[in-house]
Amino acid sequence: MKFQFLNPTVHGLLDYLAAGALIVLPMVLGLTGVALWPSVAGGVGLILYSLFTDYRFGIVHVLSYDLHLLLDLTAGVAFVVMPLVLKFDAFTSVYYFVMAAGVIAVVAFSRRPSALTA
Repeated sequence: MKFQFLNPTVHGLLDYLAAGALIVLPMVLGLTGVALWPSVAGGVGLILYSLFTDYRFGIVHVLSYDLHLLLDLTAGVAFVVMPLVLKFDAFTSVYYFVMAAGVIAVVAFSRRPSALTA
């Protein structure tokens, strides 16, 4: 089994599901203030750059899929660093670490465009 098994279509579906989770989950979990807004902003940002990505669920197709993956990875790393820098409580830190792990896993398991033609 290949390590990178998610094609851009599946990745796109996961993008919109993750964006919804990033927007809704912190409110459901009762996060507020500085603990709430990075997740919500991350979800909105994910929707925006997904709409501009050159894949099936993009609309404008001006961002390459490679750039999209780089933005995803950057967001994942930011979600790892954020609890440490902003000194979140344990519950909030776990939330951000779990979301970061999900984002980084999706990037790791996504096939790159060069691998799609091979």
